[in-house]
Amino acid sequence: MASAVRMALCVLLFVSGGTVVADPLASWNDGDTKRGITAFVDAVTTEGGKDFVPQSDRIAVFDNDGNLWSEKPVYFQLLFAMDRVKALAAQHPEWKDEQPFKAVLEGDMKALAAAGEKGLLQLVMASHTGMTSVEFTRVVEDWITTARHPKTKKLYTEMVFQPMLELLDYLRANGFTTYIVSGGGIEFMRPWAGRVYGVPPEQVIGSSIKVKYEMTDKGPVLRRLPEIDFIDDKEGKPVGIHKFIGRVPLFASGNSDGDLQMLQWTTAGDGPRFGLILHHTDGEREWAYDRESHVGKLDKALDQAGDAGWTVVDMKRDWRVVYPD
Repeated sequence: MASAVRMALCVLLFVSGGTVVADPLASWNDGDTKRGITAFVDAVTTEGGKDFVPQSDRIAVFDNDGNLWSEKPVYFQLLFAMDRVKALAAQHPEWKDEQPFKAVLEGDMKALAAAGEKGLLQLVMASHTGMTSVEFTRVVEDWITTARHPKTKKLYTEMVFQPMLELLDYLRANGFTTYIVSGGGIEFMRPWAGRVYGVPPEQVIGSSIKVKYEMTDKGPVLRRLPEIDFIDDKEGKPVGIHKFIGRVPLFASGNSDGDLQMLQWTTAGDGPRFGLILHHTDGEREWAYDRESHVGKLDKALDQAGDAGWTVVDMKRDWRVVYPD
């Protein structure tokens, strides 16, 4: 019976012209949010309509953390960095007495939080650099296929949002090109974004560190340096979109104030535009948080959503399921 119920929830069908057609947004509850998305897509893809947009201009951008997968208790890339510090600790005995490494090794999250952005940057630089780009990709792939979330015990790639996976597929089926535009590391996301989201590496935009070309006895490599190259967050997101895409998006989706400027930039463009904010309201199936959260804070963007005409997705109300079954 449970299997039948899950099937009913995840594969809703409707009849059109005598033909049974699968609902492309089966994990979304029927309501204004779902109807708003489909009405927008119908409008911009109907040739001859006043809002028709050529396929080449159908660009959709999505934040990753908290928008395509969960982000609690901290951003998953930080958990990756902490695991890397633990793995490298034997090579760095001095870390036992140095913060923020000492906090990581002792599991002292309060001390780690007190280290602030500077401390987090130290962790990333120590755990993400000094190796080649190929070596880093291999480390990420090994971690993402084995590491599990401390609370849910799921693989991190099992904590992606089923409704958002459907939305990505739905947009692509209607001629949209989908991009990830995230504050997370570009080389952290690229190894698995294609497999998990259907977004190829060249359509992933994220924060990056500098790399240097080197010729070694084994051939040419790109060496990852302990220097920031680009921060793809807040004001950096429109800059990244302009730099790497070269078009103003038609559709933008985010969940926090870190996405505010991306939403503003997208919806200020000429013609039909769609801004979507995912509001985490479900404390039972996921987490409920917004204005006071230290991760994924949603405050200014939520205040501006009404006047800007952005669609706010209420996770508890609008989604039948959260994670893939």
